[in-house]
Amino acid sequence: ALRAGALARARAAARARAPVVPRAAASSPPMSGIGACHAGAFLSAEEKAHLEKIAAMIGTPGKGITACDEGPGTIGDRFEAVGVENTEENRRAYRQVLFESKGASDYLSAAILDPETLYQKSSTNGELFPKVLMDAGIVPGVKPHLKVYKLPGQSGATVMQGLDSLAARCQEYKKAGCEFAKWRSPLEIDVAAGQPSDLTIEANMRDLARYALICQAEGLVPIVEPDISLKGDHDLETAVRVNVKVQAELFHQMNLHGVYMEGAILKSNMVNPGRDCKQSYTVDEIAEANLQVFRRCFPTAMVTANFLSGGQSLEDAAARLDAINKRKTAKDPWNLSFSWSAAIQMPLFQLCKGKDGLQLEAMGELYMKELAIAGAAALGKHERQKGEGDHKGKGLFK
Repeated sequence: ALRAGALARARAAARARAPVVPRAAASSPPMSGIGACHAGAFLSAEEKAHLEKIAAMIGTPGKGITACDEGPGTIGDRFEAVGVENTEENRRAYRQVLFESKGASDYLSAAILDPETLYQKSSTNGELFPKVLMDAGIVPGVKPHLKVYKLPGQSGATVMQGLDSLAARCQEYKKAGCEFAKWRSPLEIDVAAGQPSDLTIEANMRDLARYALICQAEGLVPIVEPDISLKGDHDLETAVRVNVKVQAELFHQMNLHGVYMEGAILKSNMVNPGRDCKQSYTVDEIAEANLQVFRRCFPTAMVTANFLSGGQSLEDAAARLDAINKRKTAKDPWNLSFSWSAAIQMPLFQLCKGKDGLQLEAMGELYMKELAIAGAAALGKHERQKGEGDHKGKGLFK
């Protein structure tokens, strides 16, 4: 009993000498060990607030992203197909139309640029394009230089390379005026080949998570882009299963890596049957499939998803986006909008075919009509024509 009493007195004395830890400090996550990266713990409150602010700007309802991040070679192929010379000045002049057409800022919240475009200037005022965009309320961002690499033994499936020097490049892009970056990880559904395999999915989603972490550490909002191609003959249910698996792994890895989800954005493919699928689906069935995937996977901490067009025509992409937004319920809190490149730009290039060079005025006029369609679809207010957005099977109809 004497020994027990002495022990109790010793414990009481130790508690009296111990410093009082405030409740908030006691519950805050440690900066090393377990929880070191949890929910952006490496970021200050000010850094988190900035990332959230930019994500919210990009997720403005009724506005979307103009994706003009094609490299000189890719856009050069598009120029040459319609008889336009691939020069730096032609690339600069064309992109100025995408940024400065009158009224473009009514429909655009952001623009994804190729690194070349960061250092080009507007002929209107001599300012660099990132400043021109930000002054117009359009957030400028960039696609980092990436290279594709085939995974051995995976039937041609690929991963993107570019993490090694990403931090240094992000610092450069931030100084040039960028507020976000975008990394695309392309995938294909090939049921016969077993793709995308678990290895293919995990390798790509881990890289997207590491990219997102590095971007946020350098002050850039990461746009993560798992891009499942329209290629193939798979049905809509198979597309749903694969998209759920891919997105579940993506957000799992982002959380494991400690990405601050509130300061990140999703750019995903629309969930569609394969282009050669023999079964037909209505636009509303496709819309419901997209919402099913998001309801099962997409964190409500993230404010917006901006769909890529991925080989869809403007008519189909807009009809499907419109149907998705019309079918949203209280279970679907996200802004769902567009981040389109080819769907909007390919019709512009056709205006130059058989003409003398870029038809900038005509391109600007058509571009604004296209943006008006995209903006309406982003609000669920697009008046689509019958049959637009349906998948018309190449075999027996339902």
